[in-house]
Amino acid sequence: MAINLQKGQKINLSKKSGTSIGEILINLNWNSRPVKKGILSGFLGGGSGIDLDLGCLFELKNGIKGTVQALGNSFGSFTNPPFISLDGDDRTGSNTEGENLRINGNKIAEIKRILVYTFVYEGVANWQQADAIVTVKYPNAEDIVVKMDNYNSPNLMCGLVLFENVNDETFSVEKIVQFYTGHQELDRAFNWGMKWKVGHK
Repeated sequence: MAINLQKGQKINLSKKSGTSIGEILINLNWNSRPVKKGILSGFLGGGSGIDLDLGCLFELKNGIKGTVQALGNSFGSFTNPPFISLDGDDRTGSNTEGENLRINGNKIAEIKRILVYTFVYEGVANWQQADAIVTVKYPNAEDIVVKMDNYNSPNLMCGLVLFENVNDETFSVEKIVQFYTGHQELDRAFNWGMKWKVGHK
């Protein structure tokens, strides 16, 4: 049975005594169907679907900060710093697997915090139409579900989930679901302190 995390709620990932957390998989799935507008929309194409990108800000214990995202081809690494990797880039939302970030839970002592986000790369910021759901999966534990159930924003960026190191043993997981105009505003809201420039994929 999955745990449906509420906004502002924070829980710790559970693990068996003496074992590591293992691989943490963060999956983003959404509906890419275009919004239908008017009786002629079927003949005129009805607009394009939405392209959401999954990514994260990370901060390591050694002070290194950065992003893992398809924009800028920053796909990360599971076995080397930052110990976070992005599987790929689903341009359409039609992939039943969605997009996946993987965190190496065996390297938790190296990681200070991770802020998972999604942003609209193409299409209109119609979050209700996108109906996005984030699922956190890890071994021998219930899935954690984060629903994007706050839709009323024209902004293209959404902070989803914040992972924070707890005594180098586990992560706390907090549901954020807050909207921002872009990477810089998200950065400022969580005091990440990075410099930003326009990127492409």
